[in-house]
Formats: sequence, structure tokens, C-alpha cells
Amino acid sequence: MVHAFIMVKTAAGKSEGLLAEIRGLESVADAHIVAGNYDIIAEIDGPEVYDVLETVSSSVQGLGGVSDTKTYIAMG
Repeated sequence: MVHAFIMVKTAAGKSEGLLAEIRGLESVADAHIVAGNYDIIAEIDGPEVYDVLETVSSSVQGLGGVSDTKTYIAMG
């Protein structure tokens, strides 16, 4: 199992709506609005690294209002 943290930057005023959409994605374990360079942090679980990256590129980045993402794969 691969565990990853996805940092999501959103357009102004879109964080709350996007939080609900991101939490609704199947592989998302949890997500939170945060203060800092990114607006949302999501935790994603997948069987392989490819599955995590597919979720980010197809599902998260495809949501309206997402302007940037950064993916961190947990190492331990």
C-alpha cells in the first residue's frame, strides 16, 4: 500500500467546495484546509505509486478551481 500527501493550491474562494469534492474521491483517506503556500492537504492511499499518481493527475487536477498540486509519497 502506498500512502501520499497531496498539497493542493486553489483559486480564490474555492477551497471549501473543493475540500468536499476531494474528500469524496475514492482513494482519499482524509483532507483538510490549511494555512500556508497550499490551501488543502489530502491523504491518499493506493495499491501502487501509479495508482496514487493517477488519482492526482486524473481526479484532483481535473477539478475546477485547482491551480496546482504537489505530491509527497510517504516513505515509512
